[in-house]
Amino acid sequence: MKLKLLQPRHILALLICFLGGADSIHAQEDTKLPSEFWSKVRFGGGIGLGLGDGFFSGSLSPNAIYDFNPYFSAGIGLNGIYASERNIAKSTIVGASIIGLANPYPAIQISGEFEQLYVSRNFDQNFVTNQDEDYWYPALFLGVGYRTGNVTIGGRIDVLYDTDRSIYTSPWMPFLRVFF
Repeated sequence: MKLKLLQPRHILALLICFLGGADSIHAQEDTKLPSEFWSKVRFGGGIGLGLGDGFFSGSLSPNAIYDFNPYFSAGIGLNGIYASERNIAKSTIVGASIIGLANPYPAIQISGEFEQLYVSRNFDQNFVTNQDEDYWYPALFLGVGYRTGNVTIGGRIDVLYDTDRSIYTSPWMPFLRVFF
């Protein structure tokens, strides 16, 4: 099954429509609503650093979610990753994600996250395969975790995992989520 990916212009159009609609909704409400809205928004994200012999990897992933009620939250995130391995390749990865969180019981969190990444890999001239690559890669993560306060620890699986194109080494991965 071939999956059709969102093009950058489609993502931009959706974002403009969302922001324009949010502004018109805001214009019709009283002055108390913005503070009520922002009191239900939580921020979080991730920072990563990997170092090794001739290897460097750094990532930054800010997120924001809106708590609709104690049982359901949804939000968006941005992703940025840079990695390089001496005499092999350099990769720059940027993208965005949409996440939904369900808490059927206070200690249990079920998550679904769609991530769309733009991958740019530049191989060293001396590496066996020196064909540079630029492509979009989608990931759909389904996960479950244990939640206590603002912290959730658990595992997730990328159900769209492609061994040849994914930036991840495995479809399974642990996670630690913190929102303030």
